[in-house]
Amino acid sequence: HSSDASLKLVNPTQYRFEHLATQLKWRLQEGRGEAVYQIGVEDNGLLVGLTDADMKASLKTLRRMAEKVGADITLLREREVDYDSDRNCRKIAEVLVRKVPDDQQFLDLRVAVLGNVDSGKSTLLGVLTQGELDNGRGRARLNLFRHLHEIQTGRTSSISFEILGFNSKGEVVNYSESRTAEEICESSSKMITFIDLAGHHKYLKTTIFGLTSYCPDFAMLVVSANTGIAGTTREHLGLAMALKVPIFIVVSKVDLCARGTVERTVRQLERVLKQPGCNKVPLLVSSPDDAVTAAQQFTQSSSITPIFTLSSVSGESLELLKVFLNILPPLSNSKEQEELMQQLTEFQVDEIYSVPDVGTVVGGTLYSGVCREGERLVVGPTDEGRFLRLKVGSIQRNRSACRVLRAGQAATLALGNFDRSLLRKGMVMVSPKMNPTICCQFEAAIVLLFHAKTFRRGSQVTVHVGNVRQTATVECLHGKEELRTGERAVVRFRFIKHPEYLRLGAKLLFREGVTKGIGHVTRLLPTSQNHDQNQNHDQNLQDH
Repeated sequence: HSSDASLKLVNPTQYRFEHLATQLKWRLQEGRGEAVYQIGVEDNGLLVGLTDADMKASLKTLRRMAEKVGADITLLREREVDYDSDRNCRKIAEVLVRKVPDDQQFLDLRVAVLGNVDSGKSTLLGVLTQGELDNGRGRARLNLFRHLHEIQTGRTSSISFEILGFNSKGEVVNYSESRTAEEICESSSKMITFIDLAGHHKYLKTTIFGLTSYCPDFAMLVVSANTGIAGTTREHLGLAMALKVPIFIVVSKVDLCARGTVERTVRQLERVLKQPGCNKVPLLVSSPDDAVTAAQQFTQSSSITPIFTLSSVSGESLELLKVFLNILPPLSNSKEQEELMQQLTEFQVDEIYSVPDVGTVVGGTLYSGVCREGERLVVGPTDEGRFLRLKVGSIQRNRSACRVLRAGQAATLALGNFDRSLLRKGMVMVSPKMNPTICCQFEAAIVLLFHAKTFRRGSQVTVHVGNVRQTATVECLHGKEELRTGERAVVRFRFIKHPEYLRLGAKLLFREGVTKGIGHVTRLLPTSQNHDQNQNHDQNLQDH
């Protein structure tokens, strides 16, 4: 999260205010709806601090900026910076800005949950998503199973999903107000889907498969304070590492044992984490301040491993975990970005407008490669599935000119006199060297999180894949007649309007009323007419 030298937030001119609001809009787009502002910190990291009056004025300006772009702000933490005796106390503050969901473009984070059978993980998920504490005899867990039809011996055998929403003000949106799953989806601007995997040893193989096929962003390992590292804990840790996703650990059931026991379990975990095979840096979270730091460092460095100690019965420290989950930014670590920069250029078009004296301008995010002024790209697919040649004029980021755009950055590109009516949201601008895969039909491995009507052949849903959003019809379900909540299948979808550019393995989210599911693209089915075009790639391109 970059910080803004907020000394200039105190009483901005109208022009400066507009500039700041535009900058915020871009920062929100790059942070996929979230940005953290540090107030009273210079761009070079110097903690200058602001007087009380200036801090109030700055927060007011930030609130106005957020309102302008349709976002809300939450004060994460404030701390005093000591100064000489004759100067007043000065403060710095960190503020989370989050955009209210815009026709359901919410942040979708997936957390794989690992832990031994009796680690208390189902109970913890129950408490997080139901909003009521456990009675110590598994009451929170019963609620969880209510829509999973599995009140067996208290042990879950397959994979189950739970959702926890945060609204734009950072408040938890869960079932506590007896909301339905649909209401949670509607009012959340950040949704965390917990993918809860079986704890039983014999299910470990399905666990591994389960984990990778849902493309989790993070893994949460739950360890019981009174048993410490037991049974499959080490394997689970290895599993999470094999997934190459950042891991955080929750030591649960601290209400059942003495402080000493909890500390012993934590020390045990720290030892294992620091071993050469793991090379992790444990970070014990014991205050809201730690939770904020953990969420920020966690995504910047893959070796940081936050550890929470909490009780699902007394609720002790549960708040810290919620603070952490609320601020967890979506991942874009530098290693991933470097790899993406090596690939061919691909820019995802999110908005299109005309600017006097400049012509057609597109806003969006560079998914891969680099893009320079003057670059020749092709844009598409058009309704007929074609790609059109174009040349990138100037590039702007945060309202200032930018020579080179790198993977992961959001910007606006000027396209001169290119006919704006040929463009639409969801298109991509790619390097002519790329033979873009476009399709009207595709297959995806999906999991149905909730459904109202039966999900079967002929069902229509709105499919979101990155910046692509279109209604699609279910053409067939492989090996099944219909799907129920919690079930998985490979499904073939057909877009109803026009072909889209999709990437193999891309994450997908679909919804229709209460029906909601997640998955990833497993196969692209090019149309036959497409094949002819690909034989003669140039036919596919038209000059404009």
